[in-house]
Amino acid sequence: MFDLRKARIGVLGLGYVGLPLAVEFGKKFPTIGLDINEARVQELKEGRDSSLEVEPEELAKVPHLTYTSNLDDLKECNVFIVTVPTPINEHKQPDLSPLIGASHALGKVIKPGDIAIFESTVYPGATEEDCVPIMEADSGLIFNKDFFVGYSPERINPGDKEHRLPTIKKVTSGSTPEVADFVDELYRSIITAGTHKASSIKVAEAAKVIENTQRDVNIALINELALIFNRLGIDTLEVLEAAGSKWNFLPFRPGLVGGRCIGVDPYYLTHKAQSIGYQPEIILAGRRLNDGMGAYVVHSVIKMMMKRGTASTDSKALVLGLTFKENCPDLRNTRVVDIVAEFQDYGTAVDVYDPWVNPDEAEHEYGIRTIDTLKEGHYDAVILAVSHKEFAEMGSEKIRSLCKPDGVLFDVKNLLPVDDVDGRL
Repeated sequence: MFDLRKARIGVLGLGYVGLPLAVEFGKKFPTIGLDINEARVQELKEGRDSSLEVEPEELAKVPHLTYTSNLDDLKECNVFIVTVPTPINEHKQPDLSPLIGASHALGKVIKPGDIAIFESTVYPGATEEDCVPIMEADSGLIFNKDFFVGYSPERINPGDKEHRLPTIKKVTSGSTPEVADFVDELYRSIITAGTHKASSIKVAEAAKVIENTQRDVNIALINELALIFNRLGIDTLEVLEAAGSKWNFLPFRPGLVGGRCIGVDPYYLTHKAQSIGYQPEIILAGRRLNDGMGAYVVHSVIKMMMKRGTASTDSKALVLGLTFKENCPDLRNTRVVDIVAEFQDYGTAVDVYDPWVNPDEAEHEYGIRTIDTLKEGHYDAVILAVSHKEFAEMGSEKIRSLCKPDGVLFDVKNLLPVDDVDGRL
């Protein structure tokens, strides 16, 4: 019923997930990448990727990929892959509006015999309970009779040049056994690491959401240990390195937990759990602890400044790094903004420097205008928040030179030698 040789693929969303996917499929199948951001489409047509996930030379070598912002262009496709974001709102509840919008769009272009595959992170059941009814209503087609769906959760790691889409094993699933086989075959055609075919869409959805929930809980444990060891006057990293000498000790490190996945996905699972009458405890406790680390960093720095007599309404702080992780321009759900906001609550003026960030994007997303030059001897406190390679190359002495003589240097990422900083997690 489903013939891989006749696949014509449409990818909805050309961000960190959608573009690498469209590129890989575009090497083998007729592929159209759709994005509602016309500026994004234009830059890709010009061979540029501002997310830095795909190099210009690779973009230039994709023979079957075209880009569009016009939904009607997808009507010639028979396989649709949805990679839109699934964020949380200000109340830490799932915001399905991009996914709902994509479902409405699919309802306008899907035809009898077509397949829609969702990659966006959701809670178990969302694909069939939230997306499918919209597609049925808008298209007038019947699910699993006229059209079909699959789910294959994304595993993109922004900025990671080693673990790329083809080298990361892919979970696949489908709404019928035949569709599951086709979806699995489709992804196996581009994923060299192979696939894992789940027994149902709900299993695949659940697998995705717990991948990052597990990491979140583990990091929360290490963050809590850091809070304890700091009070005991013990260096946390030394403790972790000592414990890590045992073969089965997991190598997690303390820090800010942001980004599109780890800081968001647990709320999708807890939302679903609460909807069926179960109140999660460990997951939400971990979330609360991780969400409080930015405030803890600032409180620690302010205490050190007070001891040195430099804490005042005239104090100036510099935060090095704004992205949610090192060596990539991704600002999504960065928790560095918590550090900035907490300093501002204390009345401290804050500069933010990040060579990877587009200043206009930072201002649009968070109201933070990054600086483009660094001033020596200017700051009462310098917080190394993101371990970009540029900061590693600067080294302790140059970073310390940004401080006033009695300034505080705090290393969130444990990038610098312990003897060169005044505090670290």
